Amino acid sequence: MPELTLAHSPDSDDLVMWWPLCGMTHEDGSPIAGPLGKPALNTQGFTFKPLPEDVEALNRRAIEKGDLDITAISAHTYPHIKDRYQITDCGGSFGESYGPKVVARADDERFKAGVGALLGDSITIAVPGRKTTAFLTLSLMLRAIDPARTRRAIEMPFYEIIGAVQEGKADAGLLIHEAQLTFEDAGLCKLADLGEWWGSATHMPLPLGLNVIKRDLDDRFGAGTCARLSKLLSESVEYAITHEAESREFLRIRGEGRPEWNDDALVKKYLSMYVSPLTRSMGDNGRSALKHLLTEGHKAGLCPDPGTIDVI
Repeated sequence: MPELTLAHSPDSDDLVMWWPLCGMTHEDGSPIAGPLGKPALNTQGFTFKPLPEDVEALNRRAIEKGDLDITAISAHTYPHIKDRYQITDCGGSFGESYGPKVVARADDERFKAGVGALLGDSITIAVPGRKTTAFLTLSLMLRAIDPARTRRAIEMPFYEIIGAVQEGKADAGLLIHEAQLTFEDAGLCKLADLGEWWGSATHMPLPLGLNVIKRDLDDRFGAGTCARLSKLLSESVEYAITHEAESREFLRIRGEGRPEWNDDALVKKYLSMYVSPLTRSMGDNGRSALKHLLTEGHKAGLCPDPGTIDVI
């Protein structure tokens, strides 16, 4: 049975979408005991190997190696890999007037004047990667404030950003994943919500994450394989959504080091934000929003020309 790699970020929405195809696994990749450790769906003759990894690492791997069969990426990364990968209609994450947050310490007087203070010569912003959509959108927002000014960004894993801002290693931070909902508990305050800014400026959802599939799978396994796999992925997303209790149990199993996953209300809110109807199917609305975002990024010199937004 051919094995396909299925790479995803370690945050809760990505994690729960694919267990119906892969079976539930422990952190080390071993299946959990019992029926939930096996795929819940007919996998059409394939075995799916889940590979959880930081999204910026997946972005760079898709650009530099292109070896993963199916992978999550930031929408910002797509123009760099469009010749090797095709976007699946399902599995994307969109911020609908909400999204990544820019935060600073609540007692930092420099930011009382607002988000424009981020353009100060001495200000450093901790970001989860330069190929993330959050970073692209932040760059577009700051260019809209003052196109002549630059900002100093330092890259670090997404889970280190809150601590870096708390400890003064960075003046501000760009938050993705569940940290968007927990930053106030760390004594930080919101300077900007990028999804809110984008929605006000464009009246469109903000495309954040995408799921992509290797174009050569048709050559390797026969014509129609990409379409068949895209349908399977869609079935997995639908199954995970409709089997909420099992999906929550998976998060509990994988919750070591993620205390926020023990907060049912927080997890429910986060999943409702980023496992939405646009995750089931981005459709024309999602495709148009993605084209607009990447076209704006290209005009600003922040990413290559996206060309046709090729969705399967």
